[in-house]
Amino acid sequence: MAQNGSGDRVVDNGFESLDQDEHDDRLSQKGSTKQKEEEVSVERVFQHLLVPSWRNQLTGRAFVVSFVLSILFCFIVMKLNLTTGIIPSLNVSAGLLGFFFVKTWTKFLEKSGLLRQPFTRQENTVIQTCVVASSGIAFSGGFGSYLFGMSEEIANQSTDTSDFKNPSLGWIIAFLFVVSFLGLFSVVPLRKIMVVDFKLTYPSGTATAHLINSFHTPQGAKLAKKQVKMLGKFFSMSFLWGFFQWFYTATDQCGFQAFPSLGLKAYDNRFYFDFSAIYVGVGMICPYIINISVLLGGILSWGIMWPLIKTKEGHWYGKGLGEGNLHGIQGYRVFIAIALILGDGLYNFIKVITHTLWGLYHQIREKQRENVLPVADQDSPSNPQLSYDDQRRIQLFLKDQIPTWVAVAGYVAIAAISTATLPHIFPQLKWYYIIVIYLVAPTLAFCNAYGCGLTDWSLASTYGKLAIFTIGAWAGASQGGVLAGLAACGVMMNIVSTASDLMQDFKTGYLTLASPRSMFVSQIIGTTMGCIISPSVFWIFYKAFPDLGKSSSEYPAPYAIIYRNMAILGVQGFGSLPKNCLLLCYIFFAAAVVINLFKDFLGKKGKFVPLPMAMAIPFYIGPYFAIDMCVGSLILYVWERINKAKADAFAPAVASGLICGDGIWTLPASILALVGVKPPICMKFLSRAANVKVDNFLGN
Repeated sequence: MAQNGSGDRVVDNGFESLDQDEHDDRLSQKGSTKQKEEEVSVERVFQHLLVPSWRNQLTGRAFVVSFVLSILFCFIVMKLNLTTGIIPSLNVSAGLLGFFFVKTWTKFLEKSGLLRQPFTRQENTVIQTCVVASSGIAFSGGFGSYLFGMSEEIANQSTDTSDFKNPSLGWIIAFLFVVSFLGLFSVVPLRKIMVVDFKLTYPSGTATAHLINSFHTPQGAKLAKKQVKMLGKFFSMSFLWGFFQWFYTATDQCGFQAFPSLGLKAYDNRFYFDFSAIYVGVGMICPYIINISVLLGGILSWGIMWPLIKTKEGHWYGKGLGEGNLHGIQGYRVFIAIALILGDGLYNFIKVITHTLWGLYHQIREKQRENVLPVADQDSPSNPQLSYDDQRRIQLFLKDQIPTWVAVAGYVAIAAISTATLPHIFPQLKWYYIIVIYLVAPTLAFCNAYGCGLTDWSLASTYGKLAIFTIGAWAGASQGGVLAGLAACGVMMNIVSTASDLMQDFKTGYLTLASPRSMFVSQIIGTTMGCIISPSVFWIFYKAFPDLGKSSSEYPAPYAIIYRNMAILGVQGFGSLPKNCLLLCYIFFAAAVVINLFKDFLGKKGKFVPLPMAMAIPFYIGPYFAIDMCVGSLILYVWERINKAKADAFAPAVASGLICGDGIWTLPASILALVGVKPPICMKFLSRAANVKVDNFLGN
C-alpha cells in the first residue's frame, strides 16, 4: 500500500485519489511539527552510532519478522478489499510492530549473551519496506477489483457473461510474478533526481521516516512500548469480539452484522451499525471528511435516490427483475457509482499531471540556471549551505549506487519474459498490446512517482482504468476485449503502483540513512513474498466463502463488478443501460468534476467539501460500514476533546489493534469454514407482524 506504502494509502480497490486527503489537517499539523523538530538536527542524535553496511541492514531476523507481518497485513488488506474496498494507511502498524518484534528478539538475545548485531533504524526501515511491499500486492493484485472481476461469479452479475476466467492459484501467482517487478526497475535510475535534486517531499515516506527515527531515541522507545501494549490490548479485544460474533452467524443475514440498530425499515435500506471492529478502527485512521463523505453518499443513494427509482419500476426498468440484475435497479447503483469514480478520477488525473509537468518544468529551469544536469549516478557537489543532516544523508544516499545498466537490463529482461508469458495466461491479451504498454509504462511510472512526491497522490488505479478503456476498445468485443482490458489494467496498475511505492521507500531510506541498495533489495524480497502470500490468502477466502462476490454476502467485493462493467462499457458502449441511467451518469460525472473544482477553488476551506470518490463507495453496497466508520470518528473526536496529547499518541495504536484483531480473525474463521464447522446459532430479527406469522406457523 504506498499504504501503505500501499505506500500509504487510504484507498479503495478502484481509487487512490483519497491519498491526499489522508494527509489532511491531522497529518499536516504533525508534519509541520516534525519539520520543526527536523531543524534541530535528527542526525546529531545518532552521530555516535555506526551506520551498518547495506548488507548488514538486510538481516535474517528482519525478513523473518517481515514474513510474519506480511501474512497478518495481507489478511487485513484482503478482508478490506473484499468487503468495502477502503484500505487505510497501515505504515504506522508495520513500523510499530516491526520495532516491537525485533526489539523483543534482540533484548532476549542480549540477556542470553548471544546478541551479535544491535537493532538499528536502518533495519527497522527494511522491515517496514518489506511488509508494505508485500501487503501492497494484495491491493495492486486486483483481488477485489480487476482480477476477481474476470471470474464467472462476477460475469454472471454483469451485462456480459460471454467471457470470463475463473481464479486459479497457479496462474494468479504466475501473473503477479511477471508484472509486479517492472515498476521497480523503471524508476531506479531516477532516485537521485527525485530525492536529492528535486527534493520531493513524499509526505508518506517522510512521515514513516520520522516515526522510525523517533522509535530509536530513548523517549521514542518508551512511547513505542506503551503504544504496542495499547495495540495488543485492542488487538485481543477485537479478535475475541470477532470470535464471539461468529457463534451467531449460522446462515446469511444472521448475527450482530444483521442487527437492525436503526429500525427494520432503515435496515432494509442498509442503514445499520454492524458492530464491525475493523471499520471502527478504519474510521479512527481515516480523515473525518472521508467518513462524512461516505455517509453522505449512503444517505443520497440508499436514503433518497434508490427509494425514488424503485417507484419507477415498470416504467424505467422491467418489473420482477432481481436485486442483482443490471437491467434493473442494480444497473443504476453500479453505473452511477462508476460515473462518480470516473469523474473524480479524470479530474484528479488532469490536476496531478498538470501539477507534475508544471513542477518538473520549474525544477529543470532551476537546474539549467545552476548548470547542473540531474544525472542519476552523478555525485552531489559539496554545498556549504546544506545542513548537517542533509550533508550526512546525501553522502550516504549516494554511497551505494545501483548501476543504471542493472535497472535497464532488468526492465528489458522482465518485459521480454512478461510479453512471452502473458498471452499464454490471457490469450485475449495479444503480445503487441503488452509491448505498447511496456513502451508507455516507464513514462507513466515516472509521472506517478513524481506526482506522488509532490502531492502524496498515487494515481495507479486511474492509469489502470485508462488501460481498461484503451486496450479493451482496441481488442473489441469479438476478440475478448473485456478480459483483455482487465488484464491490461492489472499490468499497468502493478507497474505504476510499485514505482511510486519504491520512490516513497527511497525517501524513507534517505531520512533514516538506510542504503538505497538495501531499500531496493528489501522491496524485491517483499514483492516476492507478496506474489505468493497474497494469492494464497485470497485463495483461502475464495474456497472458504462460496458466496464471495455476491452483493448480499459478507464479502461482496464491490469493485470487482464495477471494474468489469467499466471494461464492458469500454468495449460495448452504453447501449445496455436501463432507461435514464445514462442521463443520471452524465449528471453525476459532471457533479464529481464540479465538486472537485469547488473544493480546490475554496483552498483551505475546501477541506469541508465532501469527496466524490468516497461518496461513490456506498452507492453499490450500502452505507452500513459508513456508520461504523463515523462511530470511529466520533470516538476519536471525543478522545481529542478530552485529552488531545494522549489521543495523538495512542489513537493510531488503538485503531491498528481494532483493525488487526478483526482482520486476523478471518484466518481461523476461514479454516473453520473450509473444514465444514458451522456456527451453532442464528440470531435474526423480525418485525412484530412477521413474528406473529412465525408463531402461528410453528403453533400449527
